[in-house]
Order: sequence, then structure tokens, then C-alpha cells
Amino acid sequence: MSAKNEAPLPESGGLPSSQSDEVAGEGVEARDAGPQRLVHSQSKSLSAANSPPLPVRAKLLRPEDVEEDTQDMDTLSSYVWSEQDSEEVLESAEKAESKEDAPVERPSWANKMEYLLAQVGFSVGLGTIWRFPYLCFHNGGGSFLIIYILMLFLVGVPLLFLEMAAGQRLRQGSIGVWKVISPWIGGVGYASFTVCVIVASYNSVLMAWSLFYLIQSFQSPLPWALCPTMNSSALDPECTRTSSTTYFWYRKMLKAADEIELGGLPVLHLSLSLFATWSIICISMIKGLRSTGKMLYVSVLLPYIILFCLLIRSLLLEGAYFGLKSLLATKATALYSMEVWRRTGNQLFLSTGPGFGSFTAISSYIPRSNNCVTDAFAVALLNLAASMTATLVVFAIMGHLATVDTKKCYLKNADTVVKLVATGVLPPEALPPDSLYQDPSAIYVKWIQGLPTEIKNKVLQHLTTCNLTRQLTEVMGGPGVAFVAFTDLISVFSGPTFWSIIIFLMLANLGLSTMIGIMQGIITPLQDTFSALRRHTNLLTVGVCLSMFLGSLIFARPSGSYLVNLLDDYWASLPLFFIVIVENVAMAWIYGARRFLADVIIMLGHALSPVYRWLWSCLSPVVLLILFVTTLIHLCVRSITYVAWDSSTSDEVIRVYPRWANVLLVVLIITTILPIPAYFLYILMKVAFPVPKTQSGSTIIFKPETRESSQKPGSRLKERQISKAKKMDK
Repeated sequence: MSAKNEAPLPESGGLPSSQSDEVAGEGVEARDAGPQRLVHSQSKSLSAANSPPLPVRAKLLRPEDVEEDTQDMDTLSSYVWSEQDSEEVLESAEKAESKEDAPVERPSWANKMEYLLAQVGFSVGLGTIWRFPYLCFHNGGGSFLIIYILMLFLVGVPLLFLEMAAGQRLRQGSIGVWKVISPWIGGVGYASFTVCVIVASYNSVLMAWSLFYLIQSFQSPLPWALCPTMNSSALDPECTRTSSTTYFWYRKMLKAADEIELGGLPVLHLSLSLFATWSIICISMIKGLRSTGKMLYVSVLLPYIILFCLLIRSLLLEGAYFGLKSLLATKATALYSMEVWRRTGNQLFLSTGPGFGSFTAISSYIPRSNNCVTDAFAVALLNLAASMTATLVVFAIMGHLATVDTKKCYLKNADTVVKLVATGVLPPEALPPDSLYQDPSAIYVKWIQGLPTEIKNKVLQHLTTCNLTRQLTEVMGGPGVAFVAFTDLISVFSGPTFWSIIIFLMLANLGLSTMIGIMQGIITPLQDTFSALRRHTNLLTVGVCLSMFLGSLIFARPSGSYLVNLLDDYWASLPLFFIVIVENVAMAWIYGARRFLADVIIMLGHALSPVYRWLWSCLSPVVLLILFVTTLIHLCVRSITYVAWDSSTSDEVIRVYPRWANVLLVVLIITTILPIPAYFLYILMKVAFPVPKTQSGSTIIFKPETRESSQKPGSRLKERQISKAKKMDK
């Protein structure tokens, strides 16, 4: 943040001169402390590292905000450094200042809109569109919404704000940010990087599925609308035993194996779709932010437009009201169910996306003066809006499908009664009225209720139960294979080919925007860690995308969808919870919530509510710890299962993952969490066994001058900082 953007300090305002010197001292401390003094690095101010001139900072920070975080310079100097290494520290500080004077060129978003689209695009993904409505239906309806909104604004928004502010202030990716905040937890960035790599590998397959369905949509009739015929012109018996949409998903698209143990080579058309997916991602990011920003206008805005059109169209369907009424029905028991809270928390963090490092990476390309508080609320609200819109669409259409199925059930029962009357099993008085076939929903119940009691009891023995709620439960029976569900939804619209293209174009764009955000969490830390890569953005992007494509081919095998379910359902939550817990604790208790909030106040130039300190320090860690423990218990106590396709019965069956899948799950969880304790031990070793500096093969030992002949380090630091502040003021 440049000094020209700040207002001048009023003559009567600001901090006392002693406090100004203390805050200035923190700036040197943040830049100069070497590995030998890392034990005190958690108390260094982020705002001091690259702050505006000192008087400007004094205007923005109120004395009560920083009085706990500042000390007298002489005391601070003697606390952080010994006299033996003071000369070395001062010399390194001068080098750091010279580097600071020559600003490092860093790309930035063309405008605020592109930046916000990148954040929203990463946050709103396929899980928002289908998993949210499914969880809402099976976890109390309105109760689930209440819990989700509470957790979103009390836990989700503060964590989004934390990650955005850290990236925006330090202008680095996840690896660099957490090393600066506290070297002891520098492994958090590596853990987030590892999570992004694994998630990008299988998340790209979801986009590849969308692309395949999109390409198949350009024909009429749609290939999943009818069962295929055999050589003898007879329908495929495997398809006739199930629905055509389910058959197309498992047998034509996935070519799914009956069990996860049955592997095989990658499916050709899925491999081609996967290659096209990574090619689109590579083209979108090859020119850096310039190409990414332009692509986001389409990949983020288009799904919202399509969702709104789908909402209007779905609300006009018969039975939509019943579906929406089922959505708003609140189950009080769900409000105090720990399992419902766990599932809601999992959905919140998988949907909004803290812990990936992508918010930090995306925010590192925006000016420091950007208001990241409103950005966090904007991302949360838009994510909630997309979730709610998708939920309204799904429930309205599911209500329509349940109504249609109920009508079919009524007509089937009426036909059954007619046949039984014709065969003499039931008396003629049991015949349904002819008007039932014109309006079964209104006439069927009246017909049954109007029958004499004796005849009614005989009739009911031969009928199946037709109930709207039961039909809705069957329709919402599985989260699905979201693609099967959407192909079923398309069938209710007139002009299914058009709506198929529109819907799968929406899903493909949702996948693309999410993948761009995840890739920012991979490429940005690499460029920040290895600065030479910034000069070869094109080569880096192609190399990363090619490597990720090759790694993703394992999910294109006949059993690949079962691996995707293993990672998405059981692996992703636990590492993310652990990473976010460490981030939260590091910022709130190691670095200090008060100091971090003070840094953000300096950065933004206006006061913020102190409620964020309470949320970071108390509420968020407790909620995150509870979610982590309950998820771990759930994973350990219950058997992990997956939905597989049984070709012999043409039906979905629940199978238990084999032992090697459990071992793979544990290995992946440990692999993603391991960088955090490993980096902690690495820093501990550096502190315990410092490596002496050498020159020409000899060890250089810095010895301080005598106290009488040398100037105190604290006073030299004071003079140097005051001189620098005056120079910058001029």
C-alpha cells in the first residue's frame, strides 16, 4: 500500500512518539528475525512488514488496539536479540530494506469484478447444485437451512475473511503466507497445496463427465431417453430392468465395473473428455490472470443466469408447490442432532472452500486497500443464493415428478380394480368413475373414501399405497449421481434437447470455475516459492496441467467413479478440518487475533467490529474441533460403503470398500496432514542446531563490541526507523 493513498495525520491525533517507535520496531522485527530467533516470530506484526509511513499508521490504529501488542524498543530489542547477534541482524535489516525499496513485480486482476468472480467461481461448484438439496431433504428440510445459515455467518464468513485478508496483506500464496505468520506452522501451506493437487485430480473428472453429457446432448432424441436395441432389434434386457437414464450413466458413460476391485484400462471416451477438460483449463490459465479473468465472465455468470431460468420454469410445473412445501417443513429433532450438525458442517466447508489455500492465492493479486470484509460476505451470500436457488429448482421439479408418479400409481390401481371386477374378484360397485382418468389427483381419494366399508377393505387389499411424500422420498433416494438426477429432470421439460444443452453447459462451467480456483491454489504457491517460475508462466501452466491429466486417468477407469466417491465422501473433510483448525489457532492464538485485526484495520483504513476477534478466538476453534472429532469418529466407527452397479440385476447395490481402500484412505489422510508436523520438526531442528555461516571455508563468529564502545541495538533501530519514516514522508 503506497503512502500516497493514505490521509495525512492530524496534528493532534495519532500515537505518542514512544508508541510510534515501538510499532516501527515491529517492522524491523518482522523482516529481520532469522531462524535462530523463530521462537518469537509469532508475535511479529504483519502490518509492520510492508507498512506505510509511520505517522499514517498511527492515524489508522487507535491506541487501545495496539497497547497490548507494543513494547518499549529497548526491551523488545533485548528480548528478541542478544547483543552478540545485533550487528548481524542490523546488517540483514539493511539488506531487507534495500530489497523492499525495489518492489517485486506481481500481476494483479484487471478489476474488482474479475477478482470477485474468481472467488465466487471457486466457492460455487457441483456440490452446491446437487449435494445441498439432497442433504436438505434428508436432514430436516428447514432445520438444515437454519443450521447451515448459522454456521455460514458465525464460522464460515470469519474464516473466509481470515484467508482473504492474509493473502491480500502478504501478497503470497498459501505456502508463503503461513511461513510469515508463524514459521512453526509453515507446513499448513504445503498441506493445502497437497489437498489442491488431490482434489483437482478427481474434480476434473466431474467436469469431464459434464462435457461428455454436453456433447451427447446435441442430438434428438437424447441418447439416454430410450433403451438401446440389440442386433435382433430387441431392447437391451439390462436396460429394461432399470431406467434408461441410469443405464446410460453406468453402462454407456462410465462403463462401470461391478466392483471396485475390477480395474481395467481407462475408458477411451472418458479419457478424451478428460483431455479436453485439462486443455480448456490450461487455455484458461496459460496467460495468467489476463486470460483467467476474461474466462470467468462466462464460467461464473452463465450458471447463475441458467439457474434463474430453471427456477422460473420449474415453478410453473404441476406439483412444484408440494415440493417447496416439503422443503420448508422443519423437523425440530434435527436441530439437536449431532449427526445433522456434522453433515451440515461438512457441506459448509466443502462448498465454501476454506483450507484449500485458493482464497489466499486469489486474494494475493488484489491491492491491499481492497475491502476483504465485504468480499467475504459477498462470496458467502452468493454461495448461499446459488445453493438456495438450486434447492428450489430441485424441490420444485422433484415435487412435480412425485406428483406424476402418484398419478401413475392412482391410474395403475384403478386399472387393477377394473380387472378384478371383470374377473369377479370384486363386486361391480367397486368400479372407479370415468372422471378419475381425467383428474386422478382429485377423484381418486374421493372414490376410495366413498366406497362402502366392506367393499373398501376388499379393494385396499389389492392396491398399492399411493402417497406423495413416499414418492418424493423415492425420487430423492440418492445424491447421485447428480447426472442421473439431472437427466431425469430434463425429461419433464418440453424441448428436452435444448434444456439438456443448457443444464450441462451450466454444470461444465461450474466445474471450470471451481477448477480455476483450485489451480490458483497450486500454481500461485509454486511461483511464490520458486520465483523463476513466474517468468515462465506458460511453461509452468502446461506442465502442471499435463501432469494432472496423467494423474487423473486413474479415475477414468471402469472403477474410477468408485474412487471418486471414496475421496469425495470420506477423505476430503478430515484434512480440510485439520488445516482450518491449525490456520485458525495460528492466527488467533499464536499470532494474536487482536494484532491481526489491527493489521487489517491498518490495511483497510477504517475500524472493524471486535466481534471477529471473539469468533476467531473462541467460537470457530470450538466448532471446528467438534466437527473434526465427530467426523473422525464417524470414519472409524462405521464401515465405509459405496453405491455400485450390479449388471446381473440392473440395480444399484451398496458394497463395502475392500481393506486396501481403507488403507489408501488412511495413507492419503496422513499424507495431506503430514507436512504440518514435519515442517514444525524441521524448524525445531533449525532452532536447536543452528548452522553457522561460513565464508571461504571458515566459520565467521560475530562478537559484539564492548557495551561502552557500542551503541545499543534498540537506539540504533530507533534512529534508523525514524530516519526512514522522515524520508518516506518527504
